[in-house]
Amino acid sequence: MRSTVGALLAKELALELRTRESVPAMVLFSVTTYVLFHFGLNRDTVSGDLAAGVLWVTLLFAAILGVNRLFVAEHEQGGFDGFLLAPVDRTALFVAKAIALFAFLCVVELASVSAFALLLLGPPLTQALPALVLVLALANAGVAVTGTLVAALAIQTRARDLIVPLLALPLLVPVVLAAARVTTPLLGPGGAEPLPGDWLAVLALYDLVFALIAYAVFDFLLED
Repeated sequence: MRSTVGALLAKELALELRTRESVPAMVLFSVTTYVLFHFGLNRDTVSGDLAAGVLWVTLLFAAILGVNRLFVAEHEQGGFDGFLLAPVDRTALFVAKAIALFAFLCVVELASVSAFALLLLGPPLTQALPALVLVLALANAGVAVTGTLVAALAIQTRARDLIVPLLALPLLVPVVLAAARVTTPLLGPGGAEPLPGDWLAVLALYDLVFALIAYAVFDFLLED
């Protein structure tokens, strides 16, 4: 299975490097949203819970753009049929897609969080950056797992651009809520404070539970 995941992941990364359909759109959306918040809030800086809310809501909607495109190539070019005929573990496709989406989110956040800090954030990110990277990684894992499952479910429908946000946004509310609660102390006006361990545990538990559920049902979902 490891070699299958590696081959599929290499294909995903090569396809994105060649077409540049997902990551540039996600970056442009998030940066544009922060610009709108910068002028729409009519204030120079934000901090605390407002800063955390702006950060995570923007990252969530940017992630939906990537989720929408996750299985489009397989659907339009007959990749599903070829994969189903191959003598490989079908959950390898789920693992590869989730890792690819996780990587896309990480690349997007390099530009997005930098733009957020430049346009909106009051306190500097220097002290909070190591803890923020941990929170971003945990949240990205939850979005990647849930988004991959929703994308696989919606790709066979005609209204996939509508189905993906309708299914993904309610499922990802715990991720946004927990990530925002964890991030709030890091973006406080007085500088970074200790992370709340209970919300950090909620975020990690969500990742684990949905990863197990998605891994268990993806094989049957692909057949349907």
